[in-house]
Amino acid sequence: MFCFFCNFACFVKSTRKTVLPLFQHPQNRTPETIEIENGQVVLYKHFYSTEDADKLFGALMKLVPWQQEQITLFGKTHPVPRLSSWHGDPKVSYVYSGIVHEPNPWTEPLAAIRLDVEKELGEQFNSMLANLYRDGNDRVGWHADDETNLGWNPFIASLSFGVTRRFDLRHKKDKTKRLQLHLNHGSLLVMKGTLQHNWQHQIPVQKKITEPRINLTFRQTGIRE
Repeated sequence: MFCFFCNFACFVKSTRKTVLPLFQHPQNRTPETIEIENGQVVLYKHFYSTEDADKLFGALMKLVPWQQEQITLFGKTHPVPRLSSWHGDPKVSYVYSGIVHEPNPWTEPLAAIRLDVEKELGEQFNSMLANLYRDGNDRVGWHADDETNLGWNPFIASLSFGVTRRFDLRHKKDKTKRLQLHLNHGSLLVMKGTLQHNWQHQIPVQKKITEPRINLTFRQTGIRE
């Protein structure tokens, strides 16, 4: 299938191996290694050019089936303070608040983005969690991506589109050890090695922010039999 959406072109065929992204404005992708103990963090500040990032942001806002999950804590149900959408290969599900969620398909432009990230990093991903932070009130609290179905040392690739948001890390054992990053439009953050065993991360509330941010987090998830 060949489609044009807001001057963003991608050529998508039925199989994963033949998805060919055609980004019109290639960017000089220079990774920056972030110094951190007990883990590895790499940041591409300009993984996509501003023009490509603008087009992808517009497409994702319209084409991703965003929904607000509910979480039950201490017997009470609350709306999660962000919208999300889970995508993946068949049988790649995830459990949230005791509920098994089946993946949405790899529609474009997600399939093209996945292949682009895989080609750059030399890794393969079978699933992706998309989050939409509608403004600075939307957030995600301290956590680590250390679920057993992500493997022993998860390799996490996190793309950001939209307004710049703060990204905090803190050491699990010594919470005085912290790192603060700012994830800008078109950036790619890579977390790998033993990072998830030793560090937590969060997107905190920033009440002065009134614009949205989209985050695509690619990972390799265990297959449900």
